[in-house]
Amino acid sequence: MNKLETSLNEGRFCFTAELVPPLAASAGSLLEEAGMLDGRVQAINVTDGAAARTTMSSAAAAALLAVNGMEPVLQLTCRDRNRIALCADLVGCAAFGVSNLLLLTGDDPARGDQPEARAVHDIDSTALITLARDMSDKGALPNGREIEPPPRFLIGAADVPQRPDDKGTPPGITRKTDAGARFIQTQLCYDIDLIEAYAGYMGEWGIADRAGILIGLGPVASARSARWMRENLWGVAFPDSLIQRLEDSSDPKQEGRRICIELIERLQKIDGIAGVHLMAPGQSARSIAALLSELGK
Repeated sequence: MNKLETSLNEGRFCFTAELVPPLAASAGSLLEEAGMLDGRVQAINVTDGAAARTTMSSAAAAALLAVNGMEPVLQLTCRDRNRIALCADLVGCAAFGVSNLLLLTGDDPARGDQPEARAVHDIDSTALITLARDMSDKGALPNGREIEPPPRFLIGAADVPQRPDDKGTPPGITRKTDAGARFIQTQLCYDIDLIEAYAGYMGEWGIADRAGILIGLGPVASARSARWMRENLWGVAFPDSLIQRLEDSSDPKQEGRRICIELIERLQKIDGIAGVHLMAPGQSARSIAALLSELGK
């Protein structure tokens, strides 16, 4: 059993962190950045063409982390592969010891660095979760071909914190937990009132009992960065009051870490929140490592 799964099963507050693999035909910079986080978080996510920009493949990056004794979360999108390629990457990564998955739709290529690229979307992210679950639980491909030995996956899904509506509508993530997702990593959310409402909503529908919820947070370098994330990254919640704190600070980077630490301390007291997923768009792993140091990790 891996560290992330063990921590979730034991009810310990979890930390995961995200890395964007480099555009490099060498493992050096990837392993250097991952080394700043290894042993301080339960697992390290490697993104799959985030923002539809080309990097080292997430499958290769996850395999490199695994063979170097680190625990990755392989992010895999439906954007770039049909189901044959998705199955092949899942089996191949499992052979390297990769067991944590975050299965996603993927960002629109039109917004990336090769906008002429065509998206595949042979299946959607919910179908991919079902496929990975059956590969793990049934030891077979969708066509029934046996995988011997089969992989053993801990499957995750992404979500955006939301408040319940007045119609009694179940959370949208329910389809993915029904399909087999056992942990959830959310988009960046610095709005504690929204998080509390979201935790209650997920608890009311039993989602928090079925999947560990990790709230997306991370160090923010400035008020300008916070505004950019809120305006350009879908689903990011960043209250005006916190942006004003950054604006008024003589040391915005330190203030950004302080805001994050305060929120993490409050999250640890909210029923149904299993941990945090640390991200730092536009920054290196060093910024997450600095935050972890201030947290005593």
